[in-house]
Amino acid sequence: MGQLVESATRTLAATSDSPRLDAELLLAAAAGISRSTVIAFPERAVGADVRGTFERLIAQRRGDVPVAYLLGQREFFSLKLEVDPSVLVPRPETELIVEAALDVIAEMEPVNVLDLGTGSGAIALAIKHERPRAHVTAVDSSAKALAVAARNAAALDVDVELMESDWFGALDGREFDVIVANPPYVRSDDPALASTLRHEPASALDGGPDGLDAIRIIVEKAISHLQPNGYLLVEHGDDQGAAVRELAKHAGYRNVSTLADLAGRDRVLIASAP
Repeated sequence: MGQLVESATRTLAATSDSPRLDAELLLAAAAGISRSTVIAFPERAVGADVRGTFERLIAQRRGDVPVAYLLGQREFFSLKLEVDPSVLVPRPETELIVEAALDVIAEMEPVNVLDLGTGSGAIALAIKHERPRAHVTAVDSSAKALAVAARNAAALDVDVELMESDWFGALDGREFDVIVANPPYVRSDDPALASTLRHEPASALDGGPDGLDAIRIIVEKAISHLQPNGYLLVEHGDDQGAAVRELAKHAGYRNVSTLADLAGRDRVLIASAP
């Protein structure tokens, strides 16, 4: 197995930031064993069927197919989530919005949370898993994405309310204590949309010419769906902090600020309703 990993690592070096990790995970998946076994027993041989499966997986990964899609799963906030090409692969940096939401609702009882554009359900399920008594509503405009979220909720035995809705379209008259969103915020002309991100749903990534199309809608409309002093948290690009704060201030939010990720980059808008 060690030679297969070494060869695949060299193959993936030009297209992956973590070629060895990718190779180990994909060999483990092909062989039906754990990654730790792959690492611990490099001298172990594999059959032709496993080798063939592994080589096909490596070829797909070399074509920028995310490892999470090849494995059919991704860990997020210590939860194992099913993912497929109908949903965005949850990113580690998105855990920041979960942590921020948990801080905000720590003293709220009862509490109603809305997750906009839930995709795989990552944010909604993480919040509900940590705060079982919270009522969490998760919406998405994609029926396929909601099906993935529903399977994840069932697998984790976490109860969230799932609704098909284009942002606030199906939520007339409903108000929440906290609204969270990880909307599309990549600029339409960003080369990544045509290269490394091309296998993920464009609807979850493409934020228009300046990356702010969806964020404008959310910031403008969320204020009428928040309880007094309720909170809005929105993930955005690391160069969009100032622009998103201005949108929030113009819309009438108070206590507008930006949370930075572990690398010190602007990542999440946090603002409160009047």
